[in-house]
Amino acid sequence: MTVAIKLDPALEERLRRRAASSGRSTSEVVRAALQAYLDQPDPQPPRSAYELGADLFGRHRGPADLAQDRKQVLAEIQAERQARRGA
Repeated sequence: MTVAIKLDPALEERLRRRAASSGRSTSEVVRAALQAYLDQPDPQPPRSAYELGADLFGRHRGPADLAQDRKQVLAEIQAERQARRGA
């Protein structure tokens, strides 16, 4: 299989230097790098939202029904602010 890749000039130069210093062709260096990458275990699958925040859930206090009663809560906050301003 033939694969074409685009490299920025700096990466291309590094590839050429590595190939020259090791006495291999650029294709051999790329093949070896790809093989080493693919031989690594697959990264862990993405975690769920629960897994990401599990250590935070239940750590803070507040109304449990905030999402359901958000309009009422926001109205109360606004009323408190207006009362403090003397409006």
